[in-house]
Amino acid sequence: MSDARAGACPAVAVAESPHATAKAGYTSPLMLRTLRDALRGTKIDYTTAPVGRAVIMLAVPMVVEMGMESIFAVADVFWVSHLGADAVATVGLTESMMTLIYTAAMGLSIGATALVARRIGEGNPDGAAHVAGQSVVLGLAISAAIAVFGAPYAPRLLRLMGATDAVVDTGSGFTRVMLGGNATVLLLFMLNAVFRGAGDAAIAMRVLMLGNALNIVLGPCFIFGLGPFPELGVTGAAVATNIGRGTAVLFQLATLARGHGRVRLRWRDLPIDVGAMTSVLRLSGLGTFQILIGTASYIGLVRILSAFGSAALAGYTIGIRLILFALLPAWGISNAAATMVGQNLGAKSPERAERAVWTAARYGMVCFGADVNPPSQCMISFESA
Repeated sequence: MSDARAGACPAVAVAESPHATAKAGYTSPLMLRTLRDALRGTKIDYTTAPVGRAVIMLAVPMVVEMGMESIFAVADVFWVSHLGADAVATVGLTESMMTLIYTAAMGLSIGATALVARRIGEGNPDGAAHVAGQSVVLGLAISAAIAVFGAPYAPRLLRLMGATDAVVDTGSGFTRVMLGGNATVLLLFMLNAVFRGAGDAAIAMRVLMLGNALNIVLGPCFIFGLGPFPELGVTGAAVATNIGRGTAVLFQLATLARGHGRVRLRWRDLPIDVGAMTSVLRLSGLGTFQILIGTASYIGLVRILSAFGSAALAGYTIGIRLILFALLPAWGISNAAATMVGQNLGAKSPERAERAVWTAARYGMVCFGADVNPPSQCMISFESA
């Protein structure tokens, strides 16, 4: 393992510029400046900027964004764990159902990101705005169907997943609120996909920071009835999560409507366009199926674990959320690559798009590889990438 680590770092640290510095304990001023610009959301042209710098500018806020999504999961289960094993088991069983919604949200986001990035690369922001508008309509339509056919049957769905009567009595309200408010999940993912595709990754990051802050603050208030808030128990966690995500969605829509990013959403982009929706669905199809394979196995595993009682299911729920906390940020790197590919294909630069993929892969290996050397020993030069 140590030999592999020793070999991985220099491979990435080899500079395409002769001015790269890789001294131990030294942090490149260019790296610090790029990190600062990435978090601030400084605008650059992702079709002409150095590939290494462009990937970093996209990846840093996207990694933070996925970290925020991980915190959503961990924050909920932290407060709910104070209510006992049945409450945590409720979260686990509901989460297994919600994975189907996450699958749809992440899958549709693939198509939205690809199309928006392509239009931006072509120099067609109005076309990107039209894709954004159709993504909103598509997300609302799908979420409405899920809410109508899912929320009223929350107790039956819990029993189908193997919940005991105690878990059903404790958690049917949580499941009903989560399924009924699934629009916040779909829209949050799809609209952030629009920002990522446009290259406004910092906006997507700030959106989830806002949603997380509200969720963390409101969670204990609604669960335990702090101050003027009603004591809702485990259902309060669902209420807080939906308020946090819903507020984040409103912020997304306001940002798009005001044109604070590269895409400005107008009313003319919202009337149903079957052709545009079909394009989103077509591009999302294989990606959604790929994600579904993993989520289906997760649902099956939760169903099996439910036979061992609430304590076992509660332990698994806590464990898997901690694992997701470590895994989800890796999606940030892949999302950065997707944006670079889309924009550069739109700009008729397929070679540059391919180079961006390999660059993102190398960065991902360094950042998320097991037990890699410290960043100060793995300096990455992107001045001329």
